[in-house]
This record gives sequence, structure tokens and C-alpha cells, in this order.
Amino acid sequence: MEKIRVAIVGIGNCASSLIQGIEYYKTKMEKDIIGLMHWDIGGYKPYDIEIAAAFDIDKRKVGKDVSEAIFQPPNCTAVFHKDVPKKGTIVRMGKVLDGFADHMKNYDEKKAFLLSDEKEASKEDVVRELRESGTEILLNYLPVGSEEATNFYAECALDAGVGFINNIPVFIASDPEWARRFEDKEIPIIGDDVKSQLGATIVHRVLTDLFKKRGVKLERTYQLNTGGNTDFLNMLDRNRLISKKESKTEAVQSQAKNRLEDENIHIGPSDWVAWQQDNKICFIRMEGKLFGDIPMNLELRLSVEDSPNSGGVVIDAIRCCKLALERGKGGILYSPSAYFMKHPPKQFTDDEAYGMTEEFIAGKRKD
Repeated sequence: MEKIRVAIVGIGNCASSLIQGIEYYKTKMEKDIIGLMHWDIGGYKPYDIEIAAAFDIDKRKVGKDVSEAIFQPPNCTAVFHKDVPKKGTIVRMGKVLDGFADHMKNYDEKKAFLLSDEKEASKEDVVRELRESGTEILLNYLPVGSEEATNFYAECALDAGVGFINNIPVFIASDPEWARRFEDKEIPIIGDDVKSQLGATIVHRVLTDLFKKRGVKLERTYQLNTGGNTDFLNMLDRNRLISKKESKTEAVQSQAKNRLEDENIHIGPSDWVAWQQDNKICFIRMEGKLFGDIPMNLELRLSVEDSPNSGGVVIDAIRCCKLALERGKGGILYSPSAYFMKHPPKQFTDDEAYGMTEEFIAGKRKD
């Protein structure tokens, strides 16, 4: 089958895991597959994805082939497939805007960005690159809190006529005005804020839904997360966390029988621990009442390599977006958004979203 040509904004840890994964699964057969929700979506395998264009603002990545750029610092995720062949796709200088947090200038260069001194790209530059590269889908992997930069690249996707997958907690698909614009241009969009394969949010959501189904009254809960990658360092600026906390909190609140008061739910990144690198450690506590108003509590510790945990989800999102392009379906893809994202335009339980997405893939649901 033809390749699915994607462009990536932000060649960080998540992009590294995604590109490594595309190459890794070329060496596998379906019967041996571990770590994917779907081997085949509409005839497309994981390795049918091709990196057509890439944008970043770090001087160690700009100007390099994307196969080399993904292993440059401050990237620190697990290297599970080192032999990524040259792609012939050079990382272009992007637009900075708020994609760079000022407080990160003072950190060790191995842990923070080094801003490139190349001229920033204009919207015309980005749109031209998307068109000339044959890009079909643009992936947003900018740092948390990059609202202006995300809006800029969403505009570029609209102008270039390419699908958009918003993997970060800046609200595009779940914003009615942005959604209308993608609908008007008949361009598919999946968003917002990728839900990892087996991460803190999906586990917390499933447990919250379990409390509801088993008749347990959830009274209080928290989710505390620590990590040592650039994303956690970026989030030390609490002003960049507003939409992130809303996205993660709503993902859990939407599964509860009754919404919790703000004082009884705390969900969000907690701190940067440098030596953890791309390992994310999550602590969840849930307090409730059982039969006869008898109190109970649950505590859970989850440790995952953060960036690979999203790779398989995004591989599926890309292929679903490609199906929408082939079918002439523009606007919000509600089913994939509900299954793959924390803050979709419409929330469903994960069981419901799974069923809806299977129907979408099979062509039984237009979305």
C-alpha cells in the first residue's frame, strides 16, 4: 500500500519513540506483535508511516536528518531500536512563540533546549514545506503550554489542507471554533492530549469507572506524577500547566458517577526528578465507601517509560486519520479522539470509545 506521509512538530522524546517504533515493527510479524492495539488498520501496518517533514527549534536537531535528530539531547527516552536509517528528511527550523519556556535557559544543556539561531519559519514557510513534502497529516508534539505555537501550526495545517493530530493539552479539537474551521475545510482532526497506552490517566479512568459500576462511592482522589524528561522540566513553570491539569482532571471526572468537588480531586504533574529521565512514576489514591457506608481506600504506584507509552496510540491515530482522508471525512473524528485522547470533544467510557473506534475502522461508523 502507499505510505502515510506525516510531518512532526517537535522532535522530542515522543517523536523519537514513534520513529523508532515505525522501524522496530518492520522486523516483526503479526503473530509476534507486542505493544500495539492494532496491527492492521484499513490495510495499513505500523511501518507504512513515513516521515515527510519535521520541525524543531533546538540547534542540535535543526539541519539534521530526522533519523539523527531523534537521538540528540535533551532527548533521554529508551533507545529500543537504534538502527534508524536516514530518511532524507531534514529537520527545519520552526516557529518559537511560546514553545520555549524561559526558565529552561538556566539548566544544563543536556536536559534543556538550546535555541537555534537560525531564522524562524513563517507560516508561508511551514505551509510550503507541508505541501512540497507531500505531507498528509501533521502531528503536534510541542511542549505542554505551547498555546500560541499550537495555534500557529493548526493554522498551517488548515492552510496546507492536511489532517491534524493534536497530542498535547492545548484545546483545538475540543474548541468549538477550531472544530468548526476544520469542519468547514473538510480536514480531519484528532485531539486533544494523547492518552498513553497504559499510563496514569487510562488507569485512573478505568478504576473510576470500576468504582461507579461496582456501586462504590468515590469521595476523594489524587494522582501525583514525577519524571525527569524535558516535558516535566518544562512544566516546572506552573503557568504552563493550566490546560494540562484541566485535561487530566476532566479525563477522570468524566468517568465518575458524580463529579467531585474541586477540593476532593487533585490530578496533575507534580515535580521534575532529573535522574528519572523518561521514566514516569505515578501515585494514585482513591478513597470511597462500600456497602453499609464502610470506608475503603486504594493506593497504586505505576512506573512506565513515558514516551514509548504513547507511541502505539499515535500510530493508531495516524492510521485512523488516513482512513478519514480516504473516505473524504473532515472535521472532528469523535471516536478516535475519545479513545486516543484525554480531552476529546465528547467524553465516553473507554469501553464505549473502544467499540466506537472499532466501528469507525471497519467503516460502520461515519463519525
